[in-house]
Amino acid sequence: MSKTVRKLLIANRGEIACRIIRTCQRMGIRTVAVYSDTDARALFVQQADEAYALGGVTAAETYLRGDRIIDIAKACGADAIHPGYGFLSENAEFAKMCAEAGLIFVGPSPESMRAMALKGAAKALMEAAGVPVTPGYHGDDQSLQILQQAAERIGYPVLIKAVAGGGGKGMRRVDSSDDFASALAAAQAEGQKAFGDPKVLIEKYITRPRHVEVQVFGDRHGQVVHLYDRDCSMQRRHQKVIEEAPAPDLSVATRHALHSAAVRAAQAIHYHGAGTIEFILDTQTDDFYFMEMNTRLQVEHPVTEMITGLDMVEWQIRVARGEPLPLTQDQITQTGHALEARLYAENPEVDFMPSAGRLTQLEFSAQARIDSGVQAGDEISIYFDPMIAKLIVHGKDRAAAIAALRQALIDTRVEGLTSNLSFLRRLISAPAFTAGEIDTGFIERHREDLMIPWPDIAQHKSLSDPNSPWDATDGWWLNQPPVSPPDLRRFNARKDYRPTGPVAIEAPMPGAVVAIEVFEHARVTKGQPLLVLEAMKLQHTLKAPCDGIVTELSAAIGQQVRGHVVLMTIIPFGDAEPVIRRVADV
Repeated sequence: MSKTVRKLLIANRGEIACRIIRTCQRMGIRTVAVYSDTDARALFVQQADEAYALGGVTAAETYLRGDRIIDIAKACGADAIHPGYGFLSENAEFAKMCAEAGLIFVGPSPESMRAMALKGAAKALMEAAGVPVTPGYHGDDQSLQILQQAAERIGYPVLIKAVAGGGGKGMRRVDSSDDFASALAAAQAEGQKAFGDPKVLIEKYITRPRHVEVQVFGDRHGQVVHLYDRDCSMQRRHQKVIEEAPAPDLSVATRHALHSAAVRAAQAIHYHGAGTIEFILDTQTDDFYFMEMNTRLQVEHPVTEMITGLDMVEWQIRVARGEPLPLTQDQITQTGHALEARLYAENPEVDFMPSAGRLTQLEFSAQARIDSGVQAGDEISIYFDPMIAKLIVHGKDRAAAIAALRQALIDTRVEGLTSNLSFLRRLISAPAFTAGEIDTGFIERHREDLMIPWPDIAQHKSLSDPNSPWDATDGWWLNQPPVSPPDLRRFNARKDYRPTGPVAIEAPMPGAVVAIEVFEHARVTKGQPLLVLEAMKLQHTLKAPCDGIVTELSAAIGQQVRGHVVLMTIIPFGDAEPVIRRVADV
């Protein structure tokens, strides 16, 4: 018997909250927003039928407060809670708390979440279900001897991964036995710090992998279907940038095997709701291996919606109410090709460092689907993910979709802060990308071509009238003071930067110090990690710009620091006069 959902609380923020609200409005379901102090004027708060303050600014104070969210849901008369993605979406305890409070949790059962929460246990479960898994070790014995023996047996290179990890945290590539012990210690420490669990697993490292995933859906009546596949290989820092559906250049046999394996994986844990089975595909052999299951809606779900014509949030709500899946496998079809680009407030030229500030201008193409939680005049906060929007397009084939996304990016305008817009334009136009030569190392491999600063000003010299201001490359604006482009020679020279005096290591943005890798008076080498700063849901490692000695170490673990505050100083070897100088000034 189906349950009634008349009012739904969204335990999330930003673009996914806006996305859920749109579907609920179409289904005649009232929506309730909960918000942090920094989100009080946010778009999703304005769009919801009701909104309640959580009190606080950080995720821990707000969107991770399951008890507070459930209290609000009960007080306002909500029937259900949709967790979106991130935050509490894969928290089995929160799903259990919802059920105990008489609330419908729009997601899978706590048991399914727990089955997939730990990577080692999940791989063992998948092996039993006949799903291919990467050759490796995921046993309970975590001693250095056993783990190193496993690595030797698998063969280098191997990947050490935190069993409770995600987003690249607690992960280390090891190329030889000499480096294994130190990499293991680092991965265990990071796993403990990020997830409260130091356990790791060892996997064969695939040198040219693709990240291919299959969207699955199950209901409470035992039916499981797939909604085809996606490719999410375009990544930086293990975070996705461009996603597309279907995954290009797969044989019919490989595609069928992927879909079948994904359905078996979901059936093995009696899964209901939306889920994604992620695979590593070896580009050398077309073999694929189970990586993990995300027991929630994915950020990239719109590309699947575009090729199937389905509303996955509607399906989630229907399944949560106890209804059978709206379609059988034979009734689900796909048409054309879809691409999604994630527009972030970040600086690709500075290791994709997030940026915060006010969006003074934000305009999009009318020809693309735009999933966004901000508008012109809004602030991108330091406390949450720096995503501005997702641009999603559909075409009759991959070439048509690429052309549509290229035009959508050309039509987009972002001002007021640094964004990855120019980077996305270069990426979508890269010949190797359009040719389908993709894998997870694509961005790093093509870094020099993709990371060109100020391309529209500094890279293109007009061949027409050298005296015309319209053809000048000096930053001339109509009725505005000139804006000088950077001196590219000087910028490029900084790659081989060698100071004539001490260098102040500054916080690139406000954040929290989560790790200090050196001590006062330590000798460091160029590129050595110095300190880890956490901001906007990401961790940023600050590295030594030169060989030298650490002095004036003022940072402390747990300390909240302002942007551009000096955290320590590096005195290059041979220097006598300590003249402090910022790297950015050189």
